[in-house]
Amino acid sequence: MKNSGQREKTLVKVSWVSTIGNGILSAAKIAVGGISGSLAVIGDGIDSATDVIISIVMIITAKIMNRPPNRKYVYGYEKAEGIATKILSLVIFYAGAQMLISSAKRIFSPESSEMPEMLAIYVTLFSIIGKLILALYQYKQSKKINSSMLRANAVNMRNDVIISVGVLVGLLFTFIFKLPILDSITGLIISVFIIKSAFNIFMDSNVELMDGVKDETVYDKIFEAIDKVPGASNPHRVRSHQIGNLYMIVLDIEADGNITLNEAHSIAESAEKSIRESIENIYDIVVHVEPKGTHLPEERFGITRETK
Repeated sequence: MKNSGQREKTLVKVSWVSTIGNGILSAAKIAVGGISGSLAVIGDGIDSATDVIISIVMIITAKIMNRPPNRKYVYGYEKAEGIATKILSLVIFYAGAQMLISSAKRIFSPESSEMPEMLAIYVTLFSIIGKLILALYQYKQSKKINSSMLRANAVNMRNDVIISVGVLVGLLFTFIFKLPILDSITGLIISVFIIKSAFNIFMDSNVELMDGVKDETVYDKIFEAIDKVPGASNPHRVRSHQIGNLYMIVLDIEADGNITLNEAHSIAESAEKSIRESIENIYDIVVHVEPKGTHLPEERFGITRETK
């Protein structure tokens, strides 16, 4: 697992690469879209402009995440990543909604639309290549440091590639059939795709903010880890949530009620060690040892093996 300092450096570096790359692509597409008269290309440029905002948010978030715990935030600031991901989804949604409105106005406008120029095709090809490079780079780095924020932005970049391909197809059909309205229809379809992407990112970020886990198999790994510990039985009230890319795990286990406190403590330490060997990216583990037979099955929080 990368330490917080290395993780921050990676996040900041990737964010700056994204900021510069998207800044260049956005300026090129908005300028060429305006010159060539292509609404789809302008919309694609606006989408890239939101990526610049996203990258700046990521840089700020990386700095916040590295702050040490304090009395107010005893678990530290790692969850700032989930909040930032939520903000990113709203920015993406806003860009999609604006593009949807602009495209609809152009389609239903009584004024005749002009044919876009060939320059729009060239800048779109340039955008596809640039966005593909940025998407692959972000996805690779997100896996390297297990970052939901980078992963969300990598998905956003992938969507941008699809959007640019859609713009290119729309432009080609516009030129083939000499129907400028096809450019506006392409812009409308792209805006719907952007809004759907924003919704998916928004819903995915809810898991961390609601103290859930994205990979539910983590519980199977916890139960299997406890099975390996001599003297430990009946793991229950098992709870796990994510703090950034790290797991916070709390559980109860049962042991012989006649053993000494030192022996119970040793079992708890063995349980913690076994879990750490089974699961990567652990923030902390709390193991509570109870005498056998004292567990109340009606307890509200946590899960057992039988929980579906």
